Amino acid sequence: MAAREKQADPRPNPRLYLITPRIGDAAALVAPLEAAWTAGDVAAVLLRLADTDERSLINRAKALCPVVQSRGVALILDGHADLVARAGADGAHLTGIAAFVAAVEQLKPQRIAGAGGLASRHDAMLAAEAGADYVMFGEPDRAGRRPAFEAIKERVAWWAEVFESPCVAYAAALEEVAPLVAAGADFIALGDFIWRDPTETVPLIALAKQQLALPETAA
Repeated sequence: MAAREKQADPRPNPRLYLITPRIGDAAALVAPLEAAWTAGDVAAVLLRLADTDERSLINRAKALCPVVQSRGVALILDGHADLVARAGADGAHLTGIAAFVAAVEQLKPQRIAGAGGLASRHDAMLAAEAGADYVMFGEPDRAGRRPAFEAIKERVAWWAEVFESPCVAYAAALEEVAPLVAAGADFIALGDFIWRDPTETVPLIALAKQQLALPETAA
């Protein structure tokens, strides 16, 4: 998830960033992930772990690391920056500028440090200055609340125009993918809607992939 070249021409197509449900049983996620690789160009998986003791968290992550990393996909923990190295993960996603600043030194330079839950443009800029490998816009909080979609598109477009650090844009539904691509996102995060019906996970990822092609590169 490297920074894009500011003057890159043509702009590369965005890639997918999958966000898992909160996982209590790692084994149950293996088959859905293996199927996901056949459906789309996945750059990273954000692993959300259900609350438990530290050893169980590490074991769950360790069980899924080879499933993800063997495909050249980055496995990123949702929080838990202190467990990344022990779990063999590639990095952590920190929610809120305070959490990001507090944890970034544990991760850099060997691991990915992602920043989300950024309440303002100022917070996003602070995260980039502190070394964020990417910023994420539009993800819901723990209560399921997120900004208005028009505000998310505006934030993505502003970031893509001004900054080199990659931007991940969260799509809460399939119909949000194309507008976020058009706004300039480098990665499109797919969350809960792709996991609700196991029979629809692969078709939804495949449909999202189809919408990643930029106009000048679309067939």
